Amino acid sequence: MKAIKYITYVVLAGLSFSVSAQENMATSAPAEKKVDEKAERNSIRKGNGLFEEKKYTEAEIEYRKALDANPSSEIATYNLGAALYKQQKWNDSRNEYKKIVQASSDSLRTAHAWHNLGNISFQEKNYAQSIEEYKNALRRNPKDDETRYNLRLAQLLLKQQQQEQQNQDQDNKDQQDQNKEQQQDPKQDQQDQNKDNQNNQDQKDDKQDKQQQQQQQPQQSQMSKENAQQILDAIQQDERDTQEKVQRALMQQQKRKKTDKEW
Repeated sequence: MKAIKYITYVVLAGLSFSVSAQENMATSAPAEKKVDEKAERNSIRKGNGLFEEKKYTEAEIEYRKALDANPSSEIATYNLGAALYKQQKWNDSRNEYKKIVQASSDSLRTAHAWHNLGNISFQEKNYAQSIEEYKNALRRNPKDDETRYNLRLAQLLLKQQQQEQQNQDQDNKDQQDQNKEQQQDPKQDQQDQNKDNQNNQDQKDDKQDKQQQQQQQPQQSQMSKENAQQILDAIQQDERDTQEKVQRALMQQQKRKKTDKEW
């Protein structure tokens, strides 16, 4: 970005301008205040020297002294804005330049003030506003290549800023979606875990049922064997009883035969 435009005070030109400035800014100056042009010139001269030495705080003091000598001094107002700008006092600097664009009838000086207002907005990364202020400067001074350069730079940075903002918004949206999914996943995992626990419990129950069945089956087999033995014993007992009966019957029959012979 090109440097801020700064007006140096030339005594003769400044003197003629100072008279004109008093007419243009008379409404803002107290009626009872007596203008001390000599003190105004001396303070502006000192301020400019300090400004060139980069002693911006001291330069600010001298410009304020000049305004105290002549509250209508546009040069003191403008240069005070420059000193404040160098100290990065953006709001205070803006206020001084606004006084110029609102009250001055000098189109070139107004163009310079708009240029510097654009620089302040540029420093604050308010590129959209700086673009409009640079355009206002070019309307009053279309041949100003420095302002045109700054305007183009502000337009490029605004486009980049908007793209970065879109990317940031998209990243924020993606992060929100991811957080939302992460909040849902544990619930799903819990459901799956519950389902797995239920399946494990079912398998455990099935295993226990099988074990019980296996435990019961030998008992059932053992009971069947005992019953079979009892049945077998009963059959054997019946056979013995039957044989005894047959033996008794045969003995009785033989006994009768013997009796019959004897008879």
